[in-house]
Amino acid sequence: MTNDHYVVIVGCGRVGSLLANKLSGAGNSLVVIDIDESTFDDLSAEFSGFRLAGDATQVALLREAKLQKADTLIATTHDDNVNLMVAQVAKNIFKTPLVMARVYDPKREQVYQRLGIKTICPTSVAASLFMEALAGEADRAKESAS
Repeated sequence: MTNDHYVVIVGCGRVGSLLANKLSGAGNSLVVIDIDESTFDDLSAEFSGFRLAGDATQVALLREAKLQKADTLIATTHDDNVNLMVAQVAKNIFKTPLVMARVYDPKREQVYQRLGIKTICPTSVAASLFMEALAGEADRAKESAS
């Protein structure tokens, strides 16, 4: 993503804070929302965005984050239900152009995608990477044996 985008990130854990730090460093405008204010400690000193403590499933908090002006919403909490709810509100009520959500349960990916929400599933990504690594090891073993 190039700079000059307005991004709202819901969830400031490991993934959310890393994304926020990188996107802020690239010159984007950011608002990070988390129900636990202590998670903002993971934001770098160079983070230049805003922090909002509260429940992102509350429409009033999303209005406070100016979601109606955002180019992108990324939901990165540890709760698939929260991520789906926030993503749907962003897409349907605030008309956010790009909505992305982390989803842990691979079975839910299709539901999100049918709703027009782009997903990242750490479970699926990790399984794919393990399968690639296993295939690479099997190929190396065959080459060594011949």
